[in-house]
Amino acid sequence: MPAQEAWAGGPGSPADPADQGGPGGPSEEKGLQIARDARSQDEGFGNFSAGMTMVLRNKKGQESVREVRVKVLEAEDDGNKSLFVFDQPRDARGTALLIHGHKDRQDDQWLYLPALKRVKRISSSNRSGSFMGSEFTYEDMTVQEVEKYTYRYLRDEPCGDGLDCVVTERIPVEKGSVYRRQLVWRDKSALRVWKVEYYDRKDAHLKTLTVAEYRQYLDRYWRAGSMAMVNHLTGKSTDLVWTDYQFGTDIDDRDFTRTGLRRVR
Repeated sequence: MPAQEAWAGGPGSPADPADQGGPGGPSEEKGLQIARDARSQDEGFGNFSAGMTMVLRNKKGQESVREVRVKVLEAEDDGNKSLFVFDQPRDARGTALLIHGHKDRQDDQWLYLPALKRVKRISSSNRSGSFMGSEFTYEDMTVQEVEKYTYRYLRDEPCGDGLDCVVTERIPVEKGSVYRRQLVWRDKSALRVWKVEYYDRKDAHLKTLTVAEYRQYLDRYWRAGSMAMVNHLTGKSTDLVWTDYQFGTDIDDRDFTRTGLRRVR
């Protein structure tokens, strides 16, 4: 999920072709290596659970709040599995999104709708749709596997709070992606994502994700305390506030199945 991933002339300006290194050139190799290093630093967590408060804000500043439980199960040979279960508001209680991440193909996503008592598969054509009314799309909720993008290193620059960041461009391999490209800011010290800019198929700057309040768990794994997605075209935004991270919990593998979705409480 999010959480979690141009230029001479500034963000959004085309780079000088002479600086790109050509296909498979230095900037591509460096960009890919940064993504691989970031993944390796987060491997081995096993599983975790957390609470998530989702604050939806319209362009007038009016807010609505959703309370969500999150479980993530690491997979050794494929993408991770994620489960999002809504507790509030009452009319959304029991709604659940299950994601099976994949490294070499599109993720599988299912949405359980308790009012209808049925599981709905999210098709490729629907992944540009809003996730529960938020500024996150179903595509944004997918697992950010390294293999799903091509990469290019752009530059180093300060990124606030005394941090030095490396800026990379990543381009979705999936032709049906709603995005043409994304720019990702990671700090050099731990390769944590601090900002992602999303550009639509016409290369307009569509959204910006900012990440903050990182904490380290088990002396290794960094997790964000807050994320904010701003839609520059609509003026709407969605904040995610993360709490109560628990690693190595007694998570039941059966919860991460289509049948398990119907048992979610």
